[in-house]
Amino acid sequence: MSTSFLQTKEWLKFQESVGHKVWRFSDEKIKANIIKLSLPLGKSILYIPHGPEISFDEIRGGLQNELTNFIKYLKNLAEEEKAIFIKMEPISDITVELLYKKGFKRSKKQIQPYKSVVLNLDLSEEDLLSRMHQKTRYNINLSEKKGLVLEESSDIDTFWKLLKQTAKQDQFSTHPKNYYEKLMKSFEGDGDLKTKLFFVAHEGRHIAAAITMLYSGTVYYLHGAMNREYKSLMAPYFIHWEIMKWAKSDNYNYYDFWGIDSKKWPGVTRFKLGWGGDLKEYPGSFDLPVSKLWYFTYFLARKVFR
Repeated sequence: MSTSFLQTKEWLKFQESVGHKVWRFSDEKIKANIIKLSLPLGKSILYIPHGPEISFDEIRGGLQNELTNFIKYLKNLAEEEKAIFIKMEPISDITVELLYKKGFKRSKKQIQPYKSVVLNLDLSEEDLLSRMHQKTRYNINLSEKKGLVLEESSDIDTFWKLLKQTAKQDQFSTHPKNYYEKLMKSFEGDGDLKTKLFFVAHEGRHIAAAITMLYSGTVYYLHGAMNREYKSLMAPYFIHWEIMKWAKSDNYNYYDFWGIDSKKWPGVTRFKLGWGGDLKEYPGSFDLPVSKLWYFTYFLARKVFR
């Protein structure tokens, strides 16, 4: 089983369903989901999220040949797909050391967040509450007195309405609606990767929502939305706490808030840190330019037009 759900075959199939061209590299020691991200002028990026995965435990006679073949495969693929550079965001520090030796350099531009907050659901509810910031505990307690109800649903239309409202108020961009539709549809079965959509209901009206991904004993909070008119009801505190209690009862071990960044999302980051989980930090993002001229032009354009 993959260490990250972003490196599963199911996730790669989902990425293909939303319009990306994808490849799966796999030999005895190295595996990688490769996603083509299109750019203007027919250019692209080859992207490997939370990978590659290297089976260090199976290595007996070294890794240089496998690494050389893997990088050669990526460079050839990049030439075919007119990729400016190859971007990897591994989750292993050992992998980072190997990438440096192959010419990869650290990048300031990341696609996946490199920090998250993870709660250990094997703890008792009392222990979980004791680790939270006092304000978080207070708001959970307050929300429980407001007549809120947690509901599981597949109503993407209502989620989309809430999400558009939230995005407008908080000034962030969203995926297209069909992305969330396919996200729910692709993982609705009983496979290793599953999605669940939760709502908070108040007097029969859905006022907050969360899309979660379930994988390998962990519940990942991927997307959330809320109606600001009901801000005083503390629905975000209610929904996370109720999902955590549900996850505990269904024998999940961890709750991953999936991304914090104090510069980009200061309010969201404070909210997530308030739950008292452990800080999880990934190595970051690493690029291998295929065309140095286009690579320089790409980042120059990003600075000019951002």
